[in-house]
Amino acid sequence: MSSDSTTYSCEYAVVGGVVESDVTIAVVDGVFASVEVGADQAGRSAGSAGAASVGVVRLKGLTIPGLANAHSHAFHRALRSRVQAHRQGWEAIDQANRQGREAIDQAHRQGREAIDPAGQGSFWTWRDLMYRAAARLNPDNYHQLARATFAEMAMAGVTAVGEFHYVHHRADGKPYAEPNAMGEAVFSAATEAGIRITLLDTLYLHGGLSSAGEGGESPLGLQPHQLRFGDQTVDGWIDRVEGLAPGDGQLVGASIHSVRAVDPASVRKIAEWASAHRAPLHCHVSEQRAENEQCLSAYGVTPMQLLADAGAMGDRFTAVHATHLTSADVGLLATSGSTVCMCPTTERDLGDGIGPTSEFAASGIPMAVGSDSNAVIDMFEESRALELNERLRSETRGIHSAGALLEMATVNGHRSLGWTAPETVAAGSITPAARADLVTINLGSVRTAGACADS
Repeated sequence: MSSDSTTYSCEYAVVGGVVESDVTIAVVDGVFASVEVGADQAGRSAGSAGAASVGVVRLKGLTIPGLANAHSHAFHRALRSRVQAHRQGWEAIDQANRQGREAIDQAHRQGREAIDPAGQGSFWTWRDLMYRAAARLNPDNYHQLARATFAEMAMAGVTAVGEFHYVHHRADGKPYAEPNAMGEAVFSAATEAGIRITLLDTLYLHGGLSSAGEGGESPLGLQPHQLRFGDQTVDGWIDRVEGLAPGDGQLVGASIHSVRAVDPASVRKIAEWASAHRAPLHCHVSEQRAENEQCLSAYGVTPMQLLADAGAMGDRFTAVHATHLTSADVGLLATSGSTVCMCPTTERDLGDGIGPTSEFAASGIPMAVGSDSNAVIDMFEESRALELNERLRSETRGIHSAGALLEMATVNGHRSLGWTAPETVAAGSITPAARADLVTINLGSVRTAGACADS
């Protein structure tokens, strides 16, 4: 049986976290077979003459590992430009039922509501519009919208995505004939777009927590627009998820929507399931101050402490956002070996706040990045924004080096999604035996002209 092999001659490449010149990379059957630094002068000469050596592909520019988008909600792509331009956002999300760009454009066909110029937008007003978009999804248009979204990621150098997936059932909450029709639609969308995926199948049981002084029961029941997200019980979630059949380039992970949507006993049970299956476990944590206040009122602890007490935290756990934390919360992340996924473009879009990334770095907490709402799909912008946000917060420049930011967007992201676990072929670095994912940046473009390869 013959093997599929290609040799690449890279002008520059990031190897072992260092920018090296004249790097020769041999790929066999989708895996790096060898990586040699300063070994291909022939390929370099041929490349400078405009043609590669026979059997050698010349990559001019800076070659880096494929990028990992550790947190995505693909269907939020339909909201792009409809919730950013005005404080209250746009209403009336039509079905995204055509392929490619048309699938996205059709999502806005019906029109917009009148905008109250005095209205103050927030995460919570944005969420109302997101619910309306979710209500119009079905397996067909979800597949088309997700495929277009993942294709945009692939064009942006993303080779693996973590899809935080919670639109499971029909709009009335009743299961489809195939209970995982929506999840399978997302799986196939990623494969058709040419991107690996970890489907972070989400447990979503409750409609929120009562605020202090509101009275009533906490947690609250699902609201009508949330019914399609829920499996009624954690056992129902387990039964459905164990029916998923991931193929090549696909993994199944678990996610807790938030402590607003999952009670402590159910957090413990899903954490046990994830541990038994050696699956990644993700959770939205402390994105909003209101979540912290509600959790303290209902349970007497912060969201991070609740997750720790329920056994959710560990080296396979990723806290998404982690914006409003106490010093004790940061300590829990550090001692447990957990990862934090920052989503700066979404966090600034929704007015969430700026997370304590300097404290994360000082405590040795690995960080990954994600596009979240997909208003922007650019891991370089997410990484850059992470550092620039920290400069605004701490009034200090250079907390996160270029090398550290690249590690967040590659190694850390792939680890967060389960693509560096022993049972998989590792991804996220240009090293022998790792998955052969390469992205080459043109150093001669208008955008990059004048930049050094190592900057």
